[in-house]
Amino acid sequence: MPWSEESAVAAVDEIFERRTPPLLDFVDDAERVARACHAMAERFHAGGKLIVFGNGGPSTDAQHVAVEFVHPVIVGKRALPAISLTADVATVTGVAAGEGLDEVFAHQIRQLADPQDIALGISTDGSCGNVLRGLSQAQRAGLLTIGLLGGDGDRIARSGIDHVLIARARDPRVVKEVHVTTYHVLWELVHVFLEHPGALRGRSA
Repeated sequence: MPWSEESAVAAVDEIFERRTPPLLDFVDDAERVARACHAMAERFHAGGKLIVFGNGGPSTDAQHVAVEFVHPVIVGKRALPAISLTADVATVTGVAAGEGLDEVFAHQIRQLADPQDIALGISTDGSCGNVLRGLSQAQRAGLLTIGLLGGDGDRIARSGIDHVLIARARDPRVVKEVHVTTYHVLWELVHVFLEHPGALRGRSA
């Protein structure tokens, strides 16, 4: 039976409607996002760096976030120190082979992080064991901890980290789309706060 024009319109409507609630939730979370950005700006202002990590698709998001901060695409914006823990394949596979996949981020944080740093863990379903362990290690070490999560945030949202930002969707494609928007907003708002240092503590830093 040929696909009717009405069926095509219905399919298009459903695709867009599936994305509407998570994006509206993101808008409703503006204050939560702003608080996370303000905390990040304070850490950068104090000399900290951003450490980002995730598995699978979020591993490339981690690299995307890091390069946006290190090499801003907006002319005139300040470059900020950031590293992705997924960029070094030798280290990731070496740690995974020696200590297990759950340790690949926690191990690197123990070796590379300073207390004034920021740890941003990205998990599409909010339950990635190594992201959770990385954020837990970061928290013990005194880092600012942020989870960029999907679904209902699952275990990571309940772990007691400093800031939880959730793309409330079950479709991993929609979660990815909201996450990209979220970390672009993080980048932009961090720069807004840094351009108005009177809003930050430790202004002499």
